[in-house]
Amino acid sequence: MCSIIGYVGKDMSAETLEGYLRRTERRGPDDLRVTETEFGLLGFARLAIMGLTEEGMQPFERDGSWVVCNGEIYGFRVLKKELEEKGYEFKSDSDCEILLPLYREYGTEMFAHLDAEYACVMYDAETKQVIAARDPIGIRPLFYGYSESGNIAFASEAKNLVGWVEEVRPFPPGHYYIDGKFVQYEDIGEVRGYRHEDLDTITKNIREKLIAGVEKRLDSDAPLGFLLSGGLDSSLVCAIAAKILDKPIRTFAIGMDVDAIDLKYAKQVADYIGSDHTEVIMTKEEVLKSLETVIQALGTYDITTIRASMGMYLVCKAIHEQTDLKVLLTGEISDELFGYKYTDFAPNAKEFQKEEQKRLRELYFYDVLRADRCLAANSLAARVPFGDLDFVRYVMSIDPAKKMNVYGKGKYLLRKAFEEGDWLPESILWREKAAFSDAVGHSMVDDLKEYAEKFYSDAEFEEKCKMYQDPTPFTKESLLYREIFEKYYKGQSHMIPAYWMPNKEWEGCDVNDPSARVLANYGDSGK
Repeated sequence: MCSIIGYVGKDMSAETLEGYLRRTERRGPDDLRVTETEFGLLGFARLAIMGLTEEGMQPFERDGSWVVCNGEIYGFRVLKKELEEKGYEFKSDSDCEILLPLYREYGTEMFAHLDAEYACVMYDAETKQVIAARDPIGIRPLFYGYSESGNIAFASEAKNLVGWVEEVRPFPPGHYYIDGKFVQYEDIGEVRGYRHEDLDTITKNIREKLIAGVEKRLDSDAPLGFLLSGGLDSSLVCAIAAKILDKPIRTFAIGMDVDAIDLKYAKQVADYIGSDHTEVIMTKEEVLKSLETVIQALGTYDITTIRASMGMYLVCKAIHEQTDLKVLLTGEISDELFGYKYTDFAPNAKEFQKEEQKRLRELYFYDVLRADRCLAANSLAARVPFGDLDFVRYVMSIDPAKKMNVYGKGKYLLRKAFEEGDWLPESILWREKAAFSDAVGHSMVDDLKEYAEKFYSDAEFEEKCKMYQDPTPFTKESLLYREIFEKYYKGQSHMIPAYWMPNKEWEGCDVNDPSARVLANYGDSGK
């Protein structure tokens, strides 16, 4: 993943900043460097993925200007060639080395045109300006805060800044910072006009754009693998990659040692596409033992995020310990685009689209956060094809009346898009999937809830809940997570705006647990 840090001030030593950077050294275990500059300090911990030589190490410097970037710039080879034709020379094969020349050519306009997932901090030696920016979805993390002396600091994770700045704040996606101001260059949820194409055209575009999103994410100088849950989204990513590469890909699935719903489906997909498949089995003891480690890595108290992270963290831990892989493709973001189980309850197309926009804009607090931290904590980098910007923009512009579940099957458009072409077995393509945290085994969530129930008496629960607000814990499980969170991120609960829950304003969605398992329409999901 890499870890970046930047401090716009001269009242801190490089050694001190390096200490803060090393808090996230697992994001970038290959190399680490802190550089003193004209404006302050820049630090970089490297996970080498593109341009593996020493020349690819950051910060990059050009004519007194500097940049550090945690990101992937897709199509960078074409951009690099265009820049070379303009007279720019490059020392490495790193995609991020093109950022300073691009900024010199286009200024802040470049951010709106990057096909990338990134977080960066730059210094323009000509204008003496510090610039920071983050991709429109927030796939790559970035936080900021102000030191006691009033100087701004940027870092990949909240833990880099805790205890150093008073208030750690998430850097807003789709924004850049310059001259002390945050400027929005894209609102990923905004739709300027809806497409009213026929179903065949829509599904053809969905298929072609997702294939393109997968293909560009296969470009890596480091070895890559795939997380395969057996559900629709990760199965499609794996099937597309297998066809493009025309060789066995490496897939990984995880499940509890009892009642692991999706392991059998993941095996079916792996057999169908001919992947080199690995199953990782986890136990109740491993889950409970890892709980605090996972919450510390995540930097959240959200119930859904933590539950869904347990399996993801442990499978990534196994991959890190047992393989040489550095990059994993995952299936996140499909739900936000095509709907959850609870969006079946949307009263109309307008409300469905409004909910879609809200979830997409908040992704960096929840699913995207989970994918980043679970992998980064195990020195792996995530690539998310469903987060391809061209794909996201297109799906968001589809008439929401066509995206609603009016077909008797959730995510109908996505399934229909891959109906022809032998991408997946029909039983997988049209199967209702379990909620993510349930798919590894219903018992996992039950084990966590049972553990929390025994952790507090009823009286303790009532008393302790009064200590926490914005939001207040509402179950013993949520209280347990909040207390562990406060142990490592004391007073920083504002970093997560609320618990991820179905839209309680909709009939059928006023539930007290975020799992789709509690919804009336869950039906055969996960069987």
